[in-house]
Amino acid sequence: MDLTVTTADLARVASDAVRLVPGRLTDPVLSGLLITAEAGGVRLAACDRERSVRLRCPALVHTDGRVLVPARPLAETLRALAEPEVRLVVEGSRLAVRVPGARYALPLLDAEIHPGVPELPARVGEVGAAPLAEALTTVAATASRDDALPLYTGVRIRSDGDRLVLLATDRFRMAVASLPWRPAGELDALVPAPLLVEIARQIPDAGTLTLHAGRDGLGLSWGAAEVTTAVLDGTAIHESKVVTSAVDTQLELDADALAGAVRRVGLYTDPRGVLLLEVGDAEVRLRGADQTAGEAEESVKATVDGGRTGQSFQARYLTDALKPFLGGTVRLAIQPGMRATILTAAEPGEPNLRYIVMPMRPPTPA
Repeated sequence: MDLTVTTADLARVASDAVRLVPGRLTDPVLSGLLITAEAGGVRLAACDRERSVRLRCPALVHTDGRVLVPARPLAETLRALAEPEVRLVVEGSRLAVRVPGARYALPLLDAEIHPGVPELPARVGEVGAAPLAEALTTVAATASRDDALPLYTGVRIRSDGDRLVLLATDRFRMAVASLPWRPAGELDALVPAPLLVEIARQIPDAGTLTLHAGRDGLGLSWGAAEVTTAVLDGTAIHESKVVTSAVDTQLELDADALAGAVRRVGLYTDPRGVLLLEVGDAEVRLRGADQTAGEAEESVKATVDGGRTGQSFQARYLTDALKPFLGGTVRLAIQPGMRATILTAAEPGEPNLRYIVMPMRPPTPA
């Protein structure tokens, strides 16, 4: 194998592959990157048996070939180079990365025992990449990071007519987003949240993203990239599981003003990080108290529909819930007792987002 390629292009593609499929440190083969040089360019692929990626990059190919090399060292080497072009050439049992005045050589792994990269499942629809990235950024962040609870570590993606619905929860909060898509089949899968977080970083400028689904896997393709992943049965996770029919107070207020107040009052919360939100006639008051830090109180103007009430939240969760609504007006639908509060945009757009936060027990007075 022998090829010449633009350094920045190959560095970007190699880095994308490593982030999408980090590999398994205990198995060098599954931590490797398959490089295939062929007419028209170079293909980079990786697979750890649960997820896989295939990326393409334009290149001047002098000699066709296929090799497997350690993925992360290659990506880091390419990222560190300042030269505009780099040459990759097989030299014996090494893949040499050559630039003027320097040579870096990576060992060749056994490509014959690599599991290969599966083909994409059947196409089930298309969705705008930018709105999907926006929805994923919010929804995937609410998934649990506790691997002991795999059902809560993913994002459920399901079709609902001409809408694509994304949902995730860690049992204390839930985010539900829906956005238009062009269906070509049915889709319902629980997808690992960390993978979707990385995909959200890579797709905003892709234009359109195509979704593919099979019995046990989900595929996503955009531009010159293809990603597949194993999925779980996530049908037990549904927004209807959270009762939201007992709302007795609704607020509308500036999301940035409320987020700022939460951030400042949150400095004075107890070890649980819990603050109290009290509803007045035309305002909400945030209170925080801690025997060590002291206490804080701040008011924010609001339009109030309903009676006065109070609810306690973990400041961190409330801050996260407000992020997607910054720059506009947010609506809070508060239920009595220890029932969920629902946050929505006062003027919904695309994607349409609901963020549900469970209350906490009130903080102990300082």
